[in-house]
Amino acid sequence: MSLLKKLQAKQNFTDTEERIADYILANLEDVPDMVIQQLADQTFTSHSAIIRLSQKLGFSGYRSFKVALIHDIQSDKHAPTIVDPNFPFLPMDSPMAIAKKMADLTIETVRKTLVKLEKDKLNKAVDLLEKADKIFLFATGDSQIRARSYQNKFIKINKHLIIGDEYGESAWNALSMSKNDCALFISYGGNSPTHKKIIKYLNSMKIPCILLTANTEQETSKLCDLVIEVPYDEFDFFKVGTFSSQISFEYILDTLFSILYAREYTKNLNSLKKKNEAAKKWELL
Repeated sequence: MSLLKKLQAKQNFTDTEERIADYILANLEDVPDMVIQQLADQTFTSHSAIIRLSQKLGFSGYRSFKVALIHDIQSDKHAPTIVDPNFPFLPMDSPMAIAKKMADLTIETVRKTLVKLEKDKLNKAVDLLEKADKIFLFATGDSQIRARSYQNKFIKINKHLIIGDEYGESAWNALSMSKNDCALFISYGGNSPTHKKIIKYLNSMKIPCILLTANTEQETSKLCDLVIEVPYDEFDFFKVGTFSSQISFEYILDTLFSILYAREYTKNLNSLKKKNEAAKKWELL
């Protein structure tokens, strides 16, 4: 059993030892930097009480106890835990506990998204993006922030990506598209009435549509040429934030961009070098 588990179990602890253990567990970021007198002051105990607890846990004294504690804290940081995507942290969590939970949520979300990805769908999506004269990305709310980041990446490889919902001009942007373009929709619930109307119109014009969504049962999913699914772990409203969904979307968008970039890696790299030289010459950046 690890030292942290022993502190949590409090097996055969006296009341004083339980108080020391509770303080240590609640202040794992601070205790490793404390000398024995500081820990005694904070727990209203004594040197001898802390040493007795250290020895009860199998250590010669406080110093060796603290070395083992630091080792357990570091190991615990690398041990993934299951985190609720809707409420990933609690009000009593310390800053480092929240940081650990957010890291675990990010890692677990990416892992679950990866499991859902299919090679053929990734290749088909990149084929459509590569062939398109212009790419129109339709997304609202937090997802539009992902879209803006994606737009910035595409500038680097001379691809034109337009935010379709920007300034409330989704209808006009859709009407300006041609068969040589491609529409990319980001919608977690996949139930936007506006997007559904636009997709129906684009279908009638034979303009390809890609949808990133967690809800593949909606009509919009059935209307699109290609659907890439993300995990459906978030509540529609009752949640702290859209952490999990946005992590999934950004991961998929970055993956699509990377595959596209890799197809013409040397060309894109040479273009980047030329732009860097021009930027330095004309002091543009």
